[in-house]
Amino acid sequence: MIKNIESIMSPRSIAVVGATNRPSSVGRSVFRNILDAGYQGVLYPVNPKARSVQSVKAYPRLQEIPDEVDMAIIIVPADMVSRIMEEAGKKKVKGAIIITAGFKEIGGHGIERENELKDVVRKYSIRLVGPNCLGIINNNEGVRMNASFSQKMPKSGNIAFISQSGALCTAVLDYAEGRDIGFSKFISFGNKADVNEIDLLRYLEKDPDTDVILMYLEDITNGREFLETAREITWTSHKPMLAIKSGRSPEGARAAASHTGSLAGSDNAYDAIFRQSGIQRVEGINELFNYAVAFSKQPVPKGNRIAIVTNAGGPGIMATDAAIRHNLEIASLSEETKQELKENLPPTASINNPVDLIGDATYERYEAALRCTLMDENVDGAIVILSPQAMYAPLETAEIVPRVVEGIDKTVLCSFMGILDVSEGVKYLEKHGIPNYPFPEAAVRAMAAMVRYGELMGLDKKKVRRMAADRDTASEIIKRRLKDRDTYFMSEREANDLLQCYGFPVLKNLLIEDLTQADRVFDEIGSAVVMKISSPDIVHKLDAGGVLLNIKTKEAAQEAYEKITENARRYNPSARIDGVIMERMARRGVEVILGATRDPMFGPVCMFGLGGTFVEILKDVTFGLAPMWEISAELMIKGIRAYSVLKGVRGAPPSDVDAIRDCLLRLSQMVSDHPEIAEMDINPLIVYPEGDGCVVADSRILLTKVPA
Repeated sequence: MIKNIESIMSPRSIAVVGATNRPSSVGRSVFRNILDAGYQGVLYPVNPKARSVQSVKAYPRLQEIPDEVDMAIIIVPADMVSRIMEEAGKKKVKGAIIITAGFKEIGGHGIERENELKDVVRKYSIRLVGPNCLGIINNNEGVRMNASFSQKMPKSGNIAFISQSGALCTAVLDYAEGRDIGFSKFISFGNKADVNEIDLLRYLEKDPDTDVILMYLEDITNGREFLETAREITWTSHKPMLAIKSGRSPEGARAAASHTGSLAGSDNAYDAIFRQSGIQRVEGINELFNYAVAFSKQPVPKGNRIAIVTNAGGPGIMATDAAIRHNLEIASLSEETKQELKENLPPTASINNPVDLIGDATYERYEAALRCTLMDENVDGAIVILSPQAMYAPLETAEIVPRVVEGIDKTVLCSFMGILDVSEGVKYLEKHGIPNYPFPEAAVRAMAAMVRYGELMGLDKKKVRRMAADRDTASEIIKRRLKDRDTYFMSEREANDLLQCYGFPVLKNLLIEDLTQADRVFDEIGSAVVMKISSPDIVHKLDAGGVLLNIKTKEAAQEAYEKITENARRYNPSARIDGVIMERMARRGVEVILGATRDPMFGPVCMFGLGGTFVEILKDVTFGLAPMWEISAELMIKGIRAYSVLKGVRGAPPSDVDAIRDCLLRLSQMVSDHPEIAEMDINPLIVYPEGDGCVVADSRILLTKVPA
């Protein structure tokens, strides 16, 4: 597959079908761009009505080109494209870029037209980029190909950019030129009739010119295959990947679908795919390139301890606040470092971190402070802030940064604040591989992105771990419940039977079907119990008044039975009531939620977050595609905003995170083994201190018959 893509990415010869001399036409722009870029191969214009295009001899048809053609660029009306592709197939063309629009993105006959195109591509084994795309740029010196209708050929760099949107590409190229950012490859792939984002990632993984991969995606063709490919790039090839995925909102998803003609998975599934594969999801183009520049020019930090060197207190405080928000640590400088700073700085300067050089700071002062802090073993990286002052010298200050950094393998980002006054210094910094950001918060966010990537690299790459499970018994339970039904909501007791097949720690419980059984069951369960309604028609037991806690006597158990059943009948008079579950009262712990659902595109998706009654309001949850690696379960747990609660706060001991991870892996295995599980919640899973495990306190499972 990669070999075939090579014929598109680095063709030895190109035929432009639809090349023309007509001003302002796409055919003229593409042909001119290839010439102007200094393409190193052979170029053939194809136009039945022209003797030459841009002074290059034209051919009326592909078949009349006397030599082999590696790639054809097709710029003809949509209804002619399949016929031209047939000619390309007979000519034994290996690859093609179809610029033309008017395919599945317009729906109706456009979908039929694209399906016809796919048939031709498969028939002749041609690799195809597009249709409905801007084209491809390859900056390799041995290729120098601008096979696009962009007005700009970007400068060379080590960043690759792939995009589903061609129009976005033109704006990105203009933006990148303004920031002096270069590219190794720049690829617009449009409708993905053949070559998709997975093919391109596999190519870029092996591309020696590419160190950082950027993506704009509106949908993903195959979530599981994308995930495995991206994982390989993250943990084997060690190339950072950053992505914008549009369509977060339902309205945005509909707009994306109408743009590409593609089905879209849920945004939660995309979050899961990115997290599990090591891709960092960003919010917009500015953030995308802020991070990309840092990754492309600086070493990845070995930790999250940063130093801040500034000539202004306010910006230093802003950077500190931003660092804490983004889980960076303000490094504690050693006493030796502080002593050196004291010897080199005026008495009014701050020798603590942030190191404040005060407003009249000279470049010599910056040099001494930066050198001292970077040499400190407690510092993993530094952010240098310069606020324009009347006496400052931006160029001289900029010149000291690469001089100090040389030979020190630590991350350094700058924020020479503003645009015009600092422009001379900024140009020098960027020319010498030091990224600069107009304001400190942007530098901090870029540093945090690099730290997150470094932490990923520090995790062990682990495969899927199979947990001990009684899959056959679970299948029988599901089969019985779905007999003669398309859907079935399992009562908590039924759900617990299924959970026990996969080793979940379920509390002892028994079903009371009438009041006379209450005394006997109470004797068997224990001295303190919880009682809950058991009904397939009542999902939210608390809302129905169907849960009573900490019942300690037989008399209280009898009263609870009557009250719970009365509340349930009042809440839903038509509800089927199996009885009341009496369960051993769990001791207090931290409540978390585990859940799963099925995404229409990507299959089973697991959820984790803090549990209890407010989970739907707080929405502090993370997602993972099943089946998942141990790494994925760990990242889900650490990914919630309230992870500090699990680490222990205000004197509380750390929770048993290993037990949570094992339950997430059991959940992942269970929903992967049984596609009939459409939805499920374990809420709460009560987690105890490290080493003490956890227990399932409540659960619900919705089963759906799977078509044969």
